[in-house]
Amino acid sequence: MRVWKFGDDIDTDAIIPGRYLTEYDPRELAKHVFEGTNDAFRAGVQEGDVIVAGRNFGCGSSREHAPLALKGAGIKVVVARSFARIFYRNAINTGILPIICPEIDAADGSSIEVKSDEGCVVVNGMRYAIEPVPPFLRKIVDAGGLVAFAEGLEEVETCTGSRR
Repeated sequence: MRVWKFGDDIDTDAIIPGRYLTEYDPRELAKHVFEGTNDAFRAGVQEGDVIVAGRNFGCGSSREHAPLALKGAGIKVVVARSFARIFYRNAINTGILPIICPEIDAADGSSIEVKSDEGCVVVNGMRYAIEPVPPFLRKIVDAGGLVAFAEGLEEVETCTGSRR
């Protein structure tokens, strides 16, 4: 996997400009991801590439369009020193794994391995400890997002024998 490096305070407007908020299809949003911020990203991003960012990634508005645009571009993991809280949860809800790694150091094009089960990411052979993702949230990401997770839940039998 290859790194796309971003700095601190990358807001949702930088990820997907507000003029595209009438669109909800991740593939259509991906056509405008980082427009005006990093135009090379759209042209070069490949399925499975990883964004590595500084502090407060995804700050700004609460729009789900930002992680949807990233998902449409093939991003499945964002590693950052920290996330804006609402972006963190929106990423999980849309099926992107947000990983907090306070000491991460990577450059554009670096090789990265995400070893969340081992509690680290490896950038060009250097290991960095990550904060664990709670198992329940990981299940949502692994299902492809909150809607897919909810659709996959089996009927639960209650104590009275009824089903809900």
